[in-house]
Amino acid sequence: MNRLKAILSRIDRKGYGAYKDLQGSYDFGQFTLFVDKVQRDPFAPPSLVRVRTKENRFAPELFRNPVRRTAFEDFLNRAVEQAVRRTVRGNRGSGKSGRVEIQRTSQVVLPRSSIVVESGYVEARMAVGLPARGRTVDARAARAMLLDELPEVVQTALTPAGVDEGAAREHVETVEDASHLRNRLPELGLVAFVADGAILPRESGASDRPLGKGAVPFESPEEFRVAVELPNRGEISGMGIPEGVTLIAGGGFHGKSTLLSALAWSVYDHVPGDGRELVVTREDAVKIRAEDGRSVAGVDISSFIRDLPGGQSTADFSTPNASGSTSQAANIAEALEIGTSLLLVDEDTSATNFMIRDERMRELVQLEPISPFIDAVRPLHRDLGVSTIVVVGGVGDYLDVADRVILLENYRPCDATRRAREVRERYPSRTSHEEGEVRPPMNRRVRAASIDLSRGRKEVARGKGLATVELGRERVDLTYLEQLAEPGQTEAIGRIIGEFAAGGRSRAVAEVVDSAVRSIEKNGLDSLGNFRGHPGELSLPRPQEIAGAINRIRSLQATTG
Repeated sequence: MNRLKAILSRIDRKGYGAYKDLQGSYDFGQFTLFVDKVQRDPFAPPSLVRVRTKENRFAPELFRNPVRRTAFEDFLNRAVEQAVRRTVRGNRGSGKSGRVEIQRTSQVVLPRSSIVVESGYVEARMAVGLPARGRTVDARAARAMLLDELPEVVQTALTPAGVDEGAAREHVETVEDASHLRNRLPELGLVAFVADGAILPRESGASDRPLGKGAVPFESPEEFRVAVELPNRGEISGMGIPEGVTLIAGGGFHGKSTLLSALAWSVYDHVPGDGRELVVTREDAVKIRAEDGRSVAGVDISSFIRDLPGGQSTADFSTPNASGSTSQAANIAEALEIGTSLLLVDEDTSATNFMIRDERMRELVQLEPISPFIDAVRPLHRDLGVSTIVVVGGVGDYLDVADRVILLENYRPCDATRRAREVRERYPSRTSHEEGEVRPPMNRRVRAASIDLSRGRKEVARGKGLATVELGRERVDLTYLEQLAEPGQTEAIGRIIGEFAAGGRSRAVAEVVDSAVRSIEKNGLDSLGNFRGHPGELSLPRPQEIAGAINRIRSLQATTG
């Protein structure tokens, strides 16, 4: 600490570049401060620092297995966020001066690189905007940040003396229960589970926090109620959605899309108080939608769209500008290619001509290459073991193919399967549904050389916010990968694609993704890319979103076989 004080006194009021002298490590007694990278000026990205405690005095039970460790690291990340808000004064001086930041969390619990819990220490990786007056060193403000505020953050967020042990235990046990419940879904023959009492509505379209006043707690229909024993909470009950084809119906604003959204987000665990803590979905579930204008590279969509005019095959389909129907077919084929056991589909975000074709249009349009999804939804389960949950509000023909129907009225679900059967008998469909054969899509090999990372004299492969990956001069739009939760996942995806592109080899999409996932499992998120400083800005993405990002690269070249 004395050496740090001396350096700050020596460089005070010098040019901002003098802060480079801070790089190194400093002993603060209870913890060590590592200054890994110093920003070049006050307007550049903040400097990177780590604080590592000399020992880990937290109860070992909080991190005794991988699930608990991830949950506890998530808890400490949130504790640091809160401590920074309470303790750090914030902006002072020019540019990013005075900021202290750690990776921002969402409502979900993810493995991240920002907090590391080991048996002998706890480490937090942060970004610090070193203070400046204009473009000169402000040593007085820097001393306040590094010698006063940062130690206070460590004391209140990274030691047992400052952390609420009861809250930490609740956080860990909540995540462990959800993970246990999700792992049990296959043996129970379920694709999803919604606990009684869950709060599904969110504050707004811009907030993922639970709705407060007016939220209706979820209550399972008796016909779907399942009881499950959890390791910490004991027995709970809720609605189990079995494998097969499930229809969610109801009027507008009665909660259909809210339920589907909760299921889509429940591939992840949630924090206590979120309302969806015990809502779980198969971890490989994929939300499918139409995506007008996306590029498609060499995808086998032949199970959904037959040969096009002129004899063009759809077993190796490419386009720079897909229609709603072809994009939705490609999204399903790509989900099957990377692996999924559950598709989540909402009529509102689907292409009408992909979902259904009525009797009149079948009669009028004889040469139609599109096989509507209604004809494929049952074969998907029969032939490939892939279940579907589909939300409909205006297409009654889906009653013909549903194994069960959940009707939502005023946010309250009921079993309408028998009622739907009576409606079918009373109002027979005038359209005949021809169940086809759904084959696994042919595997593709993608050319690494088709991804150009060069931007001027440097190579770029990085995330830019939640919905963009920058690869060289190309910006890959991930807006419609609706199950991306945090910018840290996007950053990790950018680095995974960058490593693949730099390797130069053509490989199957699944091979690229599997190799990256295995490497992360073995070596941690820290292994992604060459870091200048610490890698504290990464969150773990699912294989489905990694593949989804690769598939949306407009320069991508791929072939089937």
